Amino acid sequence: MLLLALAAVYFYGMTRTGMLSADEPRYASIGRAMAQTGDWVTPKLLGKPWFEKPPALYWMTAAATRLGLGPDLAPRLPMALLGFGFVLFFYYLVRREFGPAEALCSAAILGTSAGWVAYSYVAVTDIPLAASFAAALLLTLEWVRGGEGSTARALAVGALLGVAVLAKGLVPLVLFAPVVWPMRRRFGRLLQIGLACLAIAGPWYGVCTFRNGTPFLHEFIWKHHFERFSSDSLQHVRPFWFYIPVLLGAVFPWTPLAVLIRPGLFRDARVRFVGVWLLYAMLFFSASKNKLPGYLIPLLPAASLLLGLSLSRASRTYLPLFLAVLLLAVTPFVAAILPGALEEGLSRTPWQGYDWRWGGLFLALAAAPLILGLKGRRLEALAAAGATTAMALIYLKFTALPVTDRVRPFYQAHQSSIASACLEGVDRDARYALEYYAEHEIPSCNAESPGPRIRQSGLQLLETHHENR
Repeated sequence: MLLLALAAVYFYGMTRTGMLSADEPRYASIGRAMAQTGDWVTPKLLGKPWFEKPPALYWMTAAATRLGLGPDLAPRLPMALLGFGFVLFFYYLVRREFGPAEALCSAAILGTSAGWVAYSYVAVTDIPLAASFAAALLLTLEWVRGGEGSTARALAVGALLGVAVLAKGLVPLVLFAPVVWPMRRRFGRLLQIGLACLAIAGPWYGVCTFRNGTPFLHEFIWKHHFERFSSDSLQHVRPFWFYIPVLLGAVFPWTPLAVLIRPGLFRDARVRFVGVWLLYAMLFFSASKNKLPGYLIPLLPAASLLLGLSLSRASRTYLPLFLAVLLLAVTPFVAAILPGALEEGLSRTPWQGYDWRWGGLFLALAAAPLILGLKGRRLEALAAAGATTAMALIYLKFTALPVTDRVRPFYQAHQSSIASACLEGVDRDARYALEYYAEHEIPSCNAESPGPRIRQSGLQLLETHHENR
């Protein structure tokens, strides 16, 4: 039941809205260009080199484009497959390390957490990084508990780490640093991991540097690594504590399960390592001046593992599960404000009403895990809570996504005139989305622009005509 519910969450409504934010259409444009030009080395946006991110996401979009998928499905289907597939892999790894009940709890929490589901929908770099890096990290738990491991496992860890480096640059190497301590006496295995990582990631970095030289190194390495960490030039500056509420929100609605975490859980060296690594990663990202919510997605598997182990081993779990499902009553409110929050920011989004029918339904469904938990049927209570969460997420997709779809319908209605149009006062999100669907750069208007003018009024795009004098 839970598996089917998860599949519905990840694969329902993938084209229910057009490209979101500025990043998704930019990355999708680059991937499509790779498929069209056959240049799989140098990322290019509208014909110009774009060195902000490495190519893993672009390659997936390009491959899906070559398969004939449409402009919305080609970028997103790989993300849904990766997000859903990792949840299954996560279940398998946790089951091998800790047991079936622990695996079911951990995978259910991760698979229905708001952050993991949301970033498995949009075609940005966070899920490719999170899935590959978390898989590498979890495979190292055998060495943490004192096992010898194998050459095959070391090469798999290194290969996954290399994929993570191809997904988002050098950050995975920094996040992997704590693994060195439990493996400090296994230099041979560390060397195998490093060589496998280099074999996977090295060729693209080498060829891209050879082709593009200093501009690539300055833009990608200096600006988007060192400046992003230490400078406020990228305008994403947030306070040090920013990621605490982000993490609590990313595991929604399972946040109440944190009360089940007990010190005794950390007697296990593997759990202690996961806890220390989670704290280390939080401190690393918090120390960065530039902060975005998506940066925290690689931490969700570790956080879900801690919550899942706590849930599976607690003597009384019915009340936290009940509270978790009870939180789903806010879903209609989230559905009402989400479109405005995505476009204007949460602080500028007004209250849009509340659908009491669905809110009442989620409140009623909260009784199921409570009753099952009181009867001692803990796994059934978890399954009921997970299925209800999946229902809430599907409801959110069904109601909120079409409201965010403002650029794609405009393009479809004005497709014939956009080729000669210019943009006047259009925000960057809409600009990149329009250019993605039009497959060419749209110039900004000036006094002499003869063609149609695309203007923005609130969240709506308007086409007007300008008469030359």
